[in-house]
Amino acid sequence: MSIVTYHRATTVEELNGILKLQEQNLREVLSVDDKSKEGFVTLKHTFDMLKLMNDKCAHCIAKYDDKVVGYALSMLQDFKKDIPLLVPMFEEIDKALLENNTSLNYIAMGQICVDKSQRGKGVFRGLYNFMKDELSKEYDAIITEVDVLNTRSSQAHKAVGFEILKNYSSNNQDWELIIWKWK
Repeated sequence: MSIVTYHRATTVEELNGILKLQEQNLREVLSVDDKSKEGFVTLKHTFDMLKLMNDKCAHCIAKYDDKVVGYALSMLQDFKKDIPLLVPMFEEIDKALLENNTSLNYIAMGQICVDKSQRGKGVFRGLYNFMKDELSKEYDAIITEVDVLNTRSSQAHKAVGFEILKNYSSNNQDWELIIWKWK
């Protein structure tokens, strides 16, 4: 019997597995009903950018029968200006931390996604727990953003332990900037 296992991405095949799963769950390819019920991802990464990010801090993946069925992308602050859609997120993170007079060594989670066949089975929580186990010695917290229309994702993040840092608007979208403090 196969079980879901958690790893850090190390191979070209695994990176391509991430991109394939991402492609299937992009906001623009899903129906309105699927977006509402299942959630969606907003950003489409190129292989080169995904690999650059992975080379700096390997992404966390879930595998089932040797297939990538989930991922949580690690995004170091080094990349804060490299993906135009995410520049506002990093600017808002900097503002929020400054407003709260907080200095954190954080990692940004660039995107999380679970294959439809594995949803509701704990893979989302498993990815985040694995990410915490792997990265909490080096980082104080993980910060990400969720489109406010993506209520499934927002609720799932809060169930794991994320809290709202602030709400903001960018690129004609409204976002929740959320944080999960590890220390």
